[in-house]
Amino acid sequence: MKFVHISDVYLGAQPDPGKEWSEDRKKELYEALDNIIQVCLDEKVGLLMIAGNLFAGQPTTEDLVDLDERLLKLEKTRTVILCGYVDYMGADSAYNGYEFKSKTVVLPGGKTTNAYLKGINTCVTGFSYDRPEYTEDIIDEISPGREGAVNILLACGGDQKHMPFDRKSLARKGYDYVALGGSMKPVHILKNRMAYSGSLEPLSVRDTGRHGYILGEVKDGKTSIKWIPCNKRSYVTFNIDVSNGISGEELSDAIVDRVRKMGYDNIYTITYTGLVDKSPEIDLKRIKDRYNIYDVVDNTVYRSDLLCAAELHKGDLAGAFCKATEEAEDFDEEIREKMMMYGIEAMSMTGER
Repeated sequence: MKFVHISDVYLGAQPDPGKEWSEDRKKELYEALDNIIQVCLDEKVGLLMIAGNLFAGQPTTEDLVDLDERLLKLEKTRTVILCGYVDYMGADSAYNGYEFKSKTVVLPGGKTTNAYLKGINTCVTGFSYDRPEYTEDIIDEISPGREGAVNILLACGGDQKHMPFDRKSLARKGYDYVALGGSMKPVHILKNRMAYSGSLEPLSVRDTGRHGYILGEVKDGKTSIKWIPCNKRSYVTFNIDVSNGISGEELSDAIVDRVRKMGYDNIYTITYTGLVDKSPEIDLKRIKDRYNIYDVVDNTVYRSDLLCAAELHKGDLAGAFCKATEEAEDFDEEIREKMMMYGIEAMSMTGER
């Protein structure tokens, strides 16, 4: 039996509000779900599991109708949805009165439920949220739901406010697979047996790295899983050293060259650092008009400020560091300046003075 495990899709969210690409990103979250549906068709998947936070809030009936229409394409795939702490199933949830036309089961909120899928002899067990927080150890108390079947736990959370659980204890429960949600980043906890899929797409500048889904199979009593990246965009941060005195135009060209190599779809935060007499003047509008630039940060240090810092901090840690660096005869002047700059920056960031 093949399965796909996803979570934290956040349909309806609008990443990076106010940015030029924000509306496109909102649509791309739905496109990401459509891509997963196509994967299920291509791979002949028997089970699609959504481990919480499918929506970015409480879904409306219109949202569920739209979801149902998308899932209707999966004529030979069962879908099981767990409501997470963001799209929890409260008393007035649209989920409560909606009957899916597709082969979809939504686990009810506020209780442990076993969904036995006879056609694939699989029991999916889970506890949907009916409120935003659960500090109780609910997940640790759930056990496999059906002897003789493939037993899968569908769960969302893991931190102190969202169903905390003990990973070692959960691993001893005997599930064929534990499909986890509530984390934007993928985490493989127990080889082939327990994992967070992470979100399909990053939602904020903090969500760096790749994002994707888990494709798995239970065959002859053994489970195997593979995490597959699928995100269209990534949030990328890179730095350019301008210590060599490059001009603003040269800095712009360096940024453009880096973006071209790393991909036009990505969203960039760019810093430039170095010891300078004067910061390069850069035409930010020209760059932001052409590429997805989230922010550009000038972290350069003026040589004049560095000399002042050595004098200003006589008698403290920074001053002692500057003095020791100036007297380091094994290094030339340029290297000593850089050592001093990086040292003062580091002490400033950690509060050590």
